[in-house]
Amino acid sequence: MQHKVNQYLFKQVDNSALVLFRICFGLLLAVEAFGSIATGMVRRQFVEPDFTFTFIGFEFLEPLPGDGMYILFSIMGVAGLMVMVGYRYRVAMLFYAITWTYVYLLQKSSYNNHCYLLMLLNYIMVFLPAHRSASIDAIRKPELRKEHMPRLIYVFIITLIWIVYAYASVAKFYPDWLDGSFPRYLMSIRGKEWSLLQESWTHEAIKYFGLFFDLLIVPFLLWKRTRWVAVTASVFFHIFNSVVFKIGIFPYLALSFLIFFFSVEKIHQWFLWKKTFYDKGEVIVPKYRNWILGISGIFLFIMFLLPLRHWTIKGDVFWTEEGHRLSWRMMLRSRNGSATYTTLDKNTGQRSIVNLKDHVSRKQLGAVQSKPDFMWQLAQRLKKEAAAEGKDIAVFINARVGINGRRPSQFTDPEIDIAATEWKYWEHAEWILPSPGYDREENRKK
Repeated sequence: MQHKVNQYLFKQVDNSALVLFRICFGLLLAVEAFGSIATGMVRRQFVEPDFTFTFIGFEFLEPLPGDGMYILFSIMGVAGLMVMVGYRYRVAMLFYAITWTYVYLLQKSSYNNHCYLLMLLNYIMVFLPAHRSASIDAIRKPELRKEHMPRLIYVFIITLIWIVYAYASVAKFYPDWLDGSFPRYLMSIRGKEWSLLQESWTHEAIKYFGLFFDLLIVPFLLWKRTRWVAVTASVFFHIFNSVVFKIGIFPYLALSFLIFFFSVEKIHQWFLWKKTFYDKGEVIVPKYRNWILGISGIFLFIMFLLPLRHWTIKGDVFWTEEGHRLSWRMMLRSRNGSATYTTLDKNTGQRSIVNLKDHVSRKQLGAVQSKPDFMWQLAQRLKKEAAAEGKDIAVFINARVGINGRRPSQFTDPEIDIAATEWKYWEHAEWILPSPGYDREENRKK
């Protein structure tokens, strides 16, 4: 059995696909960093707000002072270009991985699963030998040059891609997607510039295409007979997302994954014909075989299990948000709400209504009125600020939240001091009231 595993996973194949992906990936990293400055994202997310909502547990992270965040993103852009040309590849890739993790954990007001995927890919690429050919490093150090890599790299990357797409499809098997109401609502707010996207047949097409694309794209790419159909569908799907939803580099990152589904001969012939082609098919078992297989297997197993964690938490994840992040639950819901924050001075008994605009930016305002982790964090911050003034306060939140265009329903228990509660990633917060349900059409806004 071990012999067969070695024969399959450690058989050497031409590394043109990985090399080409490195070039594309590095370019996209640079575009993401420089684009964040050019589009004002750095200013809106890190410079203008008085504070950022970090991932819970990382409250010690702070934006760099002054022009620090602009400088950081500029250096990240340079690092991306270094990855692209393969100059001091591992140093540049590790730097980008660490700084992107910092940026990712520092603010979640603009969270999406794509940012999480990019963070994972950054660290994966640190360990992959993507710089051994068609790179400045290989020119500077000829002993580094290799034209091959183990098949294990293909298996690992394709498996990760399959997990992402599979969970994105599974998550769509819920009433609002299956009855077409969420695609209709989504197009009404994100695609309102195009009358075509307001047609009922368009909503039906989006419903079925989105569902089956995520479910079947990897199998169709793997099967030679359906590969070009899948490639055409991928180009349409991701360009549509780029134009309508304006989600930065991520549709193009997804398109770059197509590289790994074509034969190594085709990738070499189409893109890297000047590179020496490897076709010896040697089996080279590395010294640390067991460690490599063990770490790779554990990582993929965690990726498989993590999106399932919401099933262990009481309540509907669409309502509570508990277990939503890091789970490839993409383009599934839209939240809106209103909330009144009231503080109670435990010493004087005085109650005060908090003016949220005095504490958060306009971008953050929607989140602190509709998302529970933001509510909890703001309550903790209000308590901390009061403590600095020598006051001991309780914080009560009376919030109503609507999902996917429904009329808002009571979301929080207004009698619970949320500032006195603990946040638990793996348990339900009892101050979040039960879901009003998703199948009541009378509860939907007209």
